[in-house]
Amino acid sequence: MDFLKRLLTWWNSQTLGTQIFTWRNGVKVGEDAEGNRFYQTRDGRRRWVIFNGEAEASRVSADWHGWLHFTWADPPSKTPLKHKPWEKPHQENLTGTQLAYAPPGSLRHAHPAERRDYEAWQPE
Repeated sequence: MDFLKRLLTWWNSQTLGTQIFTWRNGVKVGEDAEGNRFYQTRDGRRRWVIFNGEAEASRVSADWHGWLHFTWADPPSKTPLKHKPWEKPHQENLTGTQLAYAPPGSLRHAHPAERRDYEAWQPE
């Protein structure tokens, strides 16, 4: 079953084609805290990530995102970025999950807060 998942889907880590391409042309550059592995071709023209689990772009930190998109030449494993003291740690996109932000008046709450900043329109 795992073989079929890898053969037919791309959102479960990598496809068989990506695995063969990585095996033939890829040079491992590094790995992030989530276990995602980053590769580039021997000539450095192509860069890609093989996710550890579900392929979700927001799971790539800003450091590695910049390297993947050729913003800087050296990967964070070789030259780590200097972070500002006010920066928060990387967090994946939580939209659509139970951990997503819901404002006080949201219907996602069991008992939404009563809104007094508007009046519902009533036809005459």
